[in-house]
This record gives sequence, structure tokens and C-alpha cells, in this order.
Amino acid sequence: MNLTARILLGMGLGLLLGVLLQWIALPEGHFFSRYFTYGVIEAGGDLFIKLLKMMVVPLVLVSLVCGSASLGATGKVGRLGGKTIGLYLMTTAIAVTLALSLALIVDPGLSASDQAIEAPAYTAKQAPSIIDTLVNIVPDNPIAAMTEGKMLQVILFAVLLGLAMSRTGEAGARVLKVFDDLNVIVMKLVTMLIQLAPYGVFCLMVKLGVTVGWAEIGKLLAYFLTVAGALAVHMLLVYPLLLKFLSGLNPIVYLRKMREPMLVAFSSSSSGATLPVTLRTVEHRVGVKNNVASFAVPLGATINMDGTAIMQGVATVFIAQFYGFALGPDDFLMVVLTATLASIGTAAVPGVGLIMLAMVLGQVGLPLEGIGLIIGVDRLLDMMRTAVNVTGDGMVATVVAKSEDELDMEIFHDPEAGRVVGNA
Repeated sequence: MNLTARILLGMGLGLLLGVLLQWIALPEGHFFSRYFTYGVIEAGGDLFIKLLKMMVVPLVLVSLVCGSASLGATGKVGRLGGKTIGLYLMTTAIAVTLALSLALIVDPGLSASDQAIEAPAYTAKQAPSIIDTLVNIVPDNPIAAMTEGKMLQVILFAVLLGLAMSRTGEAGARVLKVFDDLNVIVMKLVTMLIQLAPYGVFCLMVKLGVTVGWAEIGKLLAYFLTVAGALAVHMLLVYPLLLKFLSGLNPIVYLRKMREPMLVAFSSSSSGATLPVTLRTVEHRVGVKNNVASFAVPLGATINMDGTAIMQGVATVFIAQFYGFALGPDDFLMVVLTATLASIGTAAVPGVGLIMLAMVLGQVGLPLEGIGLIIGVDRLLDMMRTAVNVTGDGMVATVVAKSEDELDMEIFHDPEAGRVVGNA
């Protein structure tokens, strides 16, 4: 059984067990719940996420140093960065526009306003300005940035270190050889950890099945289905069309290659935790060369938030309709611009989705209390939009690589390339 099938099996069995446990409704403090559901199962899921996160900083640092050193020798850094950031911003703008359009067709807030739904109290965290975020990209202490997992700072330091190596002659070449060897070793470790994915996914899905609020989803079904539908359209229609139009590649081949990162992203709800799996897949399964993948994928995991932008677009229309506010064309344009720019401006802030939504609502004068309406169903939607984000990271990296002639077409067309089998 290949890795994708094992992950799907673990996901299905875990969700089924979790729903069954929620249906049984064991009393609080019951021996089984305490030591199995919130003991072994919860610990198993947490350990899997921690193992993936453990690899993020070493993988990004080592891989990006190697990639940027190669780019520095060819002088492609500026062009590559411009293409990558420009594509990420474009896909985010398309995502929020799609979400607004679909929400205006479905009108999810009108059906919800007929039900007795109360919004829990919600206090929005203060989001940093875009200027502050840009200034904070430069680390005071790169070692502290690595320790705290500040990925934009780690990315900048790694790029500068790689560029310096490319311009230091023999000394740089000797150090780069060490980083090349480290990159092979770290990638092998990632491959080993990926084999634990079916078990980690099983634990995470049991926890989801036990805790998700199915009743809340029923109350907000129109909102839930609108967001889910927009996410599906963006991942299965917009991304393939962009890939085909911008690179001429077969989108079906690409989507098949990206199955493992999608499933891990869906289970973990974290683009950052999925980053080792995404980077390995983009390099070894899709065929994007390291000097492009090592830059585009970590940057995408930090600033590419198409799934979150879709949630913001639908949520803005939903909250406006629920409270009876009328939004005009200028308001919708402001939502598109704010959500697109906020995808960079709040990149390093925990709970980024709701913080970005608070910014968007504030720009168009909608009550922030409306965020409380959707918190109950946000957990499952967060899983879906993380899968969309990861798919977008790989798509942009592939398009940029194709445009720079940095895509290995033999690997792209080989269905067995980079597949995790046995005790890889």
C-alpha cells in the first residue's frame, strides 16, 4: 500500500473512531477518555506535529542556503523573488474575489439570520502594520529567530548567507559543500519522518472527530458549504488553469504528485508543520530544482494565504448579511485589497486567519463581534484552507521553476519519482 493510501486509511479510521466516541458521549473524567482519547491519542497527534515542526528551521536554513548560493552565482535572485511574490499576491487576490462572488450568489448570511444564533464574545488581537512587518523581517539575532521559529527572518538570513557564500571563492565553496551534505542528510530525515504520517494523521483525526461541533456546522451550513465550495473551486479549477496557462504543464499530473502534502496539511491545519513534506514533494516528486523550491516553498508557507483569503471573503459577506449591512462596490474592492496585502502584513502572527478577518471587517465598518459567529465551524474549514495553501505553494514554485528552466521534466512525468516506499 503506497503512502497516500495509508494516510487516507488512517484519516478515515481516525475520523470514524472520533465520531463514534463523540456519539457515545462518555462522561467527563471517564478512564477511557482520560487515558486514551486525551492521553495516548492526543499525545500521538501532538508528537507528530512536533516532529514535523522540529524539521522546519533546519530544513529551510540548510536548503535555502544551498539554493540561494546557486542563485547568487547566476544572478537570478531578484527576478526569482519578484516572480514568486507577484504570483502569490495574484493568487490571493483571485481567491478573495472568487469568494466574494460566490458568497453574493449564495447569500449565506440571509439563511443564518433566520435562526437563533448568538455570537460569543470575541476580542480581536492587534495586527501589526505592513511597515512593521517589513522592518521585522530583518533579525536582530538570527540564532534567536531560528529558536523562535520566525520564518521570514530565517529566510532572509539564509538567503544572505547563501549569496555571501557564492561570492567568497574557495572559502565559500568549502562551506557550501558542507551545507550540500547537510541538505541530503536533513532531506533523508524528512523522508523517514513522513512514514509516520498515517499514524499521526490517525491520531489527529480521532481528536477532530471527538471535538468538532457538528451541531454548529448544521446551524451555519450555508456559510460552511460556501467556503468549502470556494476552496474546492480554487484548488481544483483556478490553480490548474493558472498552471496550464503559465507553464503549459499537465495539472492532473501536478495534483497527483501533491497528494501527500495536501493530506498532511488537511490533518495538521498548519502550512508551517507541513513544510518539510511540501518541500520534499516539490523537489523530489514534482521536479522543481532546489534553488527555486528552497526559496518559493518556505516563502509561500509564510505569506501565501489563499485559503484564508477565501474564508475572509465569504465571512465578510456572511457577517454583513447577518447584521443587515449593505456593502457597495467600493467596500468589496477594499476587502480584496486589504485581504491581499494582509496576507503579507500579518504573516508572522499566531491565529493569523481571524486577525486578518478583523482587519478586513474594520476596513468596511462591520462589527468584529461577528467573528464569534463563525468560530464554532472554523476548525474543519481551517483544515481545508491549509490544504489549499499548500497546493498553491507548490503550484507557484512549479510555475516559477518552469519559467526559469529549473524544472526537471523527467521527474515531473515519472509517476514513481520520489515516492516513499518501504523503509526509505
